[in-house]
Amino acid sequence: MSELKVPTMAEMMASGQQPDVLFWVGCAGSFDDRAKKITRAFVKILNNVGINFAVLGTEESCTGDPAKRAGNEFLFQMQAMGNIQVLNAYEVKSIVTTCPHCFNTLKNEYPELGGNYEVKHHSQFLQELINEGKLTVEGGVFKGKKITFHDPCYLGRANDVYEAPRSLIEKLDAELVEMKRCKSNGLCCGAGGAQMFKEAEKGNKEINIERTEEALEIQPNIIATGCPFCMTMMTDGVKLKEKSTEVQVFDLAELIAQAKNL
Repeated sequence: MSELKVPTMAEMMASGQQPDVLFWVGCAGSFDDRAKKITRAFVKILNNVGINFAVLGTEESCTGDPAKRAGNEFLFQMQAMGNIQVLNAYEVKSIVTTCPHCFNTLKNEYPELGGNYEVKHHSQFLQELINEGKLTVEGGVFKGKKITFHDPCYLGRANDVYEAPRSLIEKLDAELVEMKRCKSNGLCCGAGGAQMFKEAEKGNKEINIERTEEALEIQPNIIATGCPFCMTMMTDGVKLKEKSTEVQVFDLAELIAQAKNL
Protein backbone atom coordinates (compact mmCIF):
# COMPACT_ATOMS: atom_id res chain seq x y z
CA MET A 1 0.00 0.00 0.00
CA SER A 2 3.09 2.24 0.13
CA GLU A 3 2.15 4.20 -3.01
CA LEU A 4 -1.38 4.81 -1.69
CA LYS A 5 -2.33 7.38 0.94
CA VAL A 6 -3.42 5.35 3.97
CA PRO A 7 -3.07 7.34 7.21
CA THR A 8 -3.35 5.54 10.55
CA MET A 9 -5.40 6.80 13.48
CA ALA A 10 -2.17 7.23 15.47
CA GLU A 11 -0.71 9.50 12.74
CA MET A 12 -3.95 11.48 12.53
CA MET A 13 -4.12 12.00 16.29
CA ALA A 14 -0.44 12.98 16.44
CA SER A 15 -1.14 15.78 13.96
CA GLY A 16 -4.28 16.84 15.84
CA GLN A 17 -6.72 15.59 13.18
CA GLN A 18 -9.81 13.42 13.41
CA PRO A 19 -10.89 11.45 10.31
CA ASP A 20 -14.52 11.48 9.20
CA VAL A 21 -14.55 7.71 8.94
CA LEU A 22 -12.44 4.77 10.10
CA PHE A 23 -11.83 2.11 7.44
CA TRP A 24 -11.90 -1.25 9.25
CA VAL A 25 -9.75 -3.45 7.01
CA GLY A 26 -10.40 -6.83 8.65
CA CYS A 27 -8.24 -9.97 8.76
CA ALA A 28 -8.95 -11.07 5.18
CA GLY A 29 -8.36 -7.60 3.77
CA SER A 30 -5.05 -7.42 5.61
CA PHE A 31 -3.60 -10.90 5.11
CA ASP A 32 -5.37 -12.74 2.27
CA ASP A 33 -3.68 -11.99 -1.06
CA ARG A 34 -6.95 -11.93 -3.02
CA ALA A 35 -8.76 -9.81 -0.44
CA LYS A 36 -5.86 -7.32 -0.34
CA LYS A 37 -6.87 -6.35 -3.88
CA ILE A 38 -10.32 -5.41 -2.56
CA THR A 39 -8.68 -3.28 0.16
CA ARG A 40 -6.52 -1.52 -2.43
CA ALA A 41 -9.48 -0.88 -4.74
CA PHE A 42 -11.55 0.62 -1.93
CA VAL A 43 -8.66 2.83 -0.73
CA LYS A 44 -8.14 4.07 -4.29
CA ILE A 45 -11.82 5.08 -4.44
CA LEU A 46 -11.64 6.83 -1.03
CA ASN A 47 -8.54 8.76 -2.13
CA ASN A 48 -10.03 9.59 -5.53
CA VAL A 49 -13.17 11.03 -3.94
CA GLY A 50 -11.20 12.84 -1.22
CA ILE A 51 -12.65 11.06 1.82
CA ASN A 52 -10.91 11.94 5.07
CA PHE A 53 -10.31 8.44 6.44
CA ALA A 54 -7.84 6.48 8.53
CA VAL A 55 -7.08 2.87 9.47
CA LEU A 56 -6.01 1.42 12.80
CA GLY A 57 -3.04 -0.38 11.23
CA THR A 58 -1.26 -2.66 13.70
CA GLU A 59 -3.73 -1.61 16.42
CA GLU A 60 -6.57 -3.41 14.61
CA SER A 61 -7.31 -6.94 15.80
CA CYS A 62 -9.84 -9.51 14.57
CA THR A 63 -13.40 -8.49 15.49
CA GLY A 64 -13.88 -11.93 17.05
CA ASP A 65 -16.52 -13.05 14.55
CA PRO A 66 -14.93 -16.47 13.78
CA ALA A 67 -14.39 -17.17 17.50
CA LYS A 68 -18.01 -16.34 18.32
CA ARG A 69 -19.45 -18.37 15.42
CA ALA A 70 -17.27 -21.33 16.41
CA GLY A 71 -18.71 -21.14 19.94
CA ASN A 72 -15.82 -19.52 21.82
CA GLU A 73 -17.69 -16.65 23.47
CA PHE A 74 -14.83 -16.01 25.91
CA LEU A 75 -12.30 -15.42 23.12
CA PHE A 76 -14.81 -13.27 21.22
CA GLN A 77 -15.33 -11.00 24.22
CA MET A 78 -11.57 -10.70 24.78
CA GLN A 79 -11.04 -9.64 21.17
CA ALA A 80 -14.05 -7.34 21.15
CA MET A 81 -13.13 -5.59 24.41
CA GLY A 82 -9.59 -4.98 23.16
CA ASN A 83 -10.90 -3.41 19.95
CA ILE A 84 -13.52 -1.34 21.75
CA GLN A 85 -10.86 0.12 24.07
CA VAL A 86 -8.79 1.20 21.08
CA LEU A 87 -11.79 2.58 19.13
CA ASN A 88 -13.15 4.50 22.13
CA ALA A 89 -9.72 5.89 22.97
CA TYR A 90 -9.61 7.37 19.46
CA GLU A 91 -13.23 8.57 19.83
CA VAL A 92 -14.23 6.77 16.65
CA LYS A 93 -17.82 7.54 15.60
CA SER A 94 -18.12 6.16 12.09
CA ILE A 95 -16.75 2.91 10.60
CA VAL A 96 -16.81 1.50 7.07
CA THR A 97 -15.69 -2.04 6.22
CA THR A 98 -15.45 -4.25 3.13
CA CYS A 99 -16.26 -7.40 5.14
CA PRO A 100 -19.89 -8.26 6.07
CA HIS A 101 -18.64 -10.36 9.01
CA CYS A 102 -16.83 -7.36 10.51
CA PHE A 103 -19.82 -5.16 9.59
CA ASN A 104 -22.31 -7.41 11.35
CA THR A 105 -20.17 -7.91 14.47
CA LEU A 106 -19.21 -4.24 14.90
CA LYS A 107 -22.77 -3.07 14.21
CA ASN A 108 -24.83 -5.61 16.13
CA GLU A 109 -22.62 -7.22 18.76
CA TYR A 110 -20.23 -4.51 19.94
CA PRO A 111 -22.90 -2.17 21.40
CA GLU A 112 -23.69 -4.49 24.34
CA LEU A 113 -19.96 -4.46 25.21
CA GLY A 114 -19.72 -0.66 25.12
CA GLY A 115 -18.81 -0.15 21.47
CA ASN A 116 -21.39 2.15 19.84
CA TYR A 117 -20.53 3.25 16.32
CA GLU A 118 -22.23 4.06 13.04
CA VAL A 119 -21.14 1.09 10.92
CA LYS A 120 -21.56 0.80 7.15
CA HIS A 121 -20.69 -1.86 4.62
CA HIS A 122 -18.70 -0.47 1.71
CA SER A 123 -21.60 -1.08 -0.70
CA GLN A 124 -23.77 1.28 1.39
CA PHE A 125 -20.93 3.79 1.70
CA LEU A 126 -20.27 3.84 -2.06
CA GLN A 127 -23.99 4.12 -2.78
CA GLU A 128 -24.21 7.17 -0.49
CA LEU A 129 -21.23 8.78 -2.23
CA ILE A 130 -23.00 8.31 -5.58
CA ASN A 131 -26.28 9.70 -4.19
CA GLU A 132 -24.44 12.75 -2.84
CA GLY A 133 -22.76 13.32 -6.21
CA LYS A 134 -19.28 12.81 -4.77
CA LEU A 135 -18.66 9.61 -6.73
CA THR A 136 -19.46 9.38 -10.42
CA VAL A 137 -19.23 6.12 -12.32
CA GLU A 138 -18.88 5.75 -16.07
CA GLY A 139 -19.78 2.16 -16.81
CA GLY A 140 -18.26 1.94 -20.29
CA VAL A 141 -15.91 -0.95 -19.54
CA PHE A 142 -18.82 -3.12 -18.40
CA LYS A 143 -21.32 -2.18 -21.10
CA GLY A 144 -22.98 -5.30 -22.46
CA LYS A 145 -21.55 -7.50 -19.68
CA LYS A 146 -23.80 -9.78 -17.64
CA ILE A 147 -23.13 -9.48 -13.90
CA THR A 148 -24.80 -11.54 -11.18
CA PHE A 149 -24.56 -10.63 -7.50
CA HIS A 150 -24.05 -13.26 -4.82
CA ASP A 151 -25.60 -12.03 -1.55
CA PRO A 152 -23.28 -12.48 1.45
CA CYS A 153 -25.33 -13.91 4.35
CA TYR A 154 -24.14 -11.36 6.91
CA LEU A 155 -24.95 -8.49 4.56
CA GLY A 156 -28.27 -9.73 3.22
CA ARG A 157 -30.26 -11.92 5.56
CA ALA A 158 -28.53 -10.72 8.73
CA ASN A 159 -28.74 -6.99 7.97
CA ASP A 160 -31.26 -6.62 5.15
CA VAL A 161 -28.83 -4.91 2.76
CA TYR A 162 -29.90 -6.00 -0.72
CA GLU A 163 -30.40 -2.89 -2.82
CA ALA A 164 -27.12 -0.97 -2.37
CA PRO A 165 -24.95 -3.63 -4.08
CA ARG A 166 -27.41 -3.99 -6.94
CA SER A 167 -27.75 -0.29 -7.58
CA LEU A 168 -23.94 -0.06 -7.77
CA ILE A 169 -23.92 -2.77 -10.45
CA GLU A 170 -26.68 -0.99 -12.38
CA LYS A 171 -24.56 2.20 -12.37
CA LEU A 172 -21.94 0.25 -14.37
CA ASP A 173 -24.29 0.03 -17.38
CA ALA A 174 -24.08 -3.75 -17.06
CA GLU A 175 -26.97 -6.19 -17.24
CA LEU A 176 -27.78 -7.37 -13.71
CA VAL A 177 -28.95 -10.98 -13.84
CA GLU A 178 -30.27 -12.72 -10.74
CA MET A 179 -29.64 -16.31 -9.69
CA LYS A 180 -32.74 -18.37 -8.91
CA ARG A 181 -31.86 -18.14 -5.20
CA CYS A 182 -31.12 -14.51 -4.40
CA LYS A 183 -31.79 -11.73 -1.87
CA SER A 184 -33.58 -13.11 1.23
CA ASN A 185 -33.72 -16.52 -0.45
CA GLY A 186 -29.99 -16.50 -1.28
CA LEU A 187 -27.78 -19.53 -0.74
CA CYS A 188 -24.75 -19.34 1.55
CA CYS A 189 -21.35 -19.78 -0.14
CA GLY A 190 -20.39 -22.13 2.70
CA ALA A 191 -17.80 -19.96 4.46
CA GLY A 192 -19.87 -18.18 7.14
CA GLY A 193 -20.30 -19.31 10.72
CA ALA A 194 -16.54 -20.02 10.96
CA GLN A 195 -16.93 -22.80 8.33
CA MET A 196 -14.17 -20.98 6.41
CA PHE A 197 -11.58 -22.40 8.80
CA LYS A 198 -12.51 -26.08 8.87
CA GLU A 199 -12.92 -29.01 6.54
CA ALA A 200 -16.45 -29.64 5.27
CA GLU A 201 -18.51 -32.44 6.72
CA LYS A 202 -19.14 -35.50 4.58
CA GLY A 203 -21.74 -35.07 1.89
CA ASN A 204 -22.21 -35.48 -1.83
CA LYS A 205 -21.32 -31.91 -2.83
CA GLU A 206 -19.51 -28.88 -1.40
CA ILE A 207 -21.93 -25.99 -0.86
CA ASN A 208 -19.72 -23.50 -2.74
CA ILE A 209 -19.91 -25.79 -5.80
CA GLU A 210 -23.71 -25.81 -5.55
CA ARG A 211 -23.70 -22.01 -5.41
CA THR A 212 -21.20 -21.66 -8.26
CA GLU A 213 -23.33 -23.96 -10.43
CA GLU A 214 -26.34 -21.70 -9.80
CA ALA A 215 -24.29 -18.70 -10.88
CA LEU A 216 -22.87 -20.39 -14.00
CA GLU A 217 -26.39 -21.53 -15.01
CA ILE A 218 -27.28 -17.96 -16.00
CA GLN A 219 -24.02 -17.56 -17.97
CA PRO A 220 -22.70 -14.33 -16.46
CA ASN A 221 -19.43 -12.66 -17.48
CA ILE A 222 -18.83 -11.62 -13.87
CA ILE A 223 -19.91 -12.92 -10.47
CA ALA A 224 -19.90 -9.94 -8.10
CA THR A 225 -19.81 -10.16 -4.35
CA GLY A 226 -19.21 -7.93 -1.34
CA CYS A 227 -17.40 -10.29 1.03
CA PRO A 228 -13.83 -11.66 1.10
CA PHE A 229 -15.04 -15.07 2.34
CA CYS A 230 -17.57 -15.34 -0.51
CA MET A 231 -14.80 -14.22 -2.87
CA THR A 232 -12.65 -17.23 -1.87
CA MET A 233 -15.51 -19.72 -2.13
CA MET A 234 -16.89 -18.49 -5.46
CA THR A 235 -13.40 -18.19 -7.00
CA ASP A 236 -12.60 -21.76 -5.91
CA GLY A 237 -15.91 -22.94 -7.39
CA VAL A 238 -15.25 -21.26 -10.75
CA LYS A 239 -11.72 -22.75 -10.84
CA LEU A 240 -13.05 -26.23 -10.07
CA LYS A 241 -15.57 -25.88 -12.91
CA GLU A 242 -12.68 -24.76 -15.17
CA LYS A 243 -14.50 -21.55 -16.09
CA SER A 244 -11.85 -19.07 -14.90
CA THR A 245 -11.18 -17.80 -18.43
CA GLU A 246 -14.87 -17.12 -19.11
CA VAL A 247 -16.20 -15.98 -15.73
CA GLN A 248 -14.44 -13.59 -13.37
CA VAL A 249 -15.21 -13.00 -9.69
CA PHE A 250 -14.91 -9.40 -8.46
CA ASP A 251 -15.80 -7.41 -5.39
CA LEU A 252 -18.05 -4.36 -5.83
CA ALA A 253 -15.15 -2.03 -4.94
CA GLU A 254 -13.01 -3.59 -7.67
CA LEU A 255 -15.77 -3.09 -10.25
CA ILE A 256 -16.15 0.60 -9.32
CA ALA A 257 -12.35 1.11 -9.32
CA GLN A 258 -12.11 -0.52 -12.76
CA ALA A 259 -14.95 1.62 -14.09
CA LYS A 260 -13.10 4.74 -12.85
CA ASN A 261 -9.81 3.40 -14.24
CA LEU A 262 -8.10 3.72 -10.84
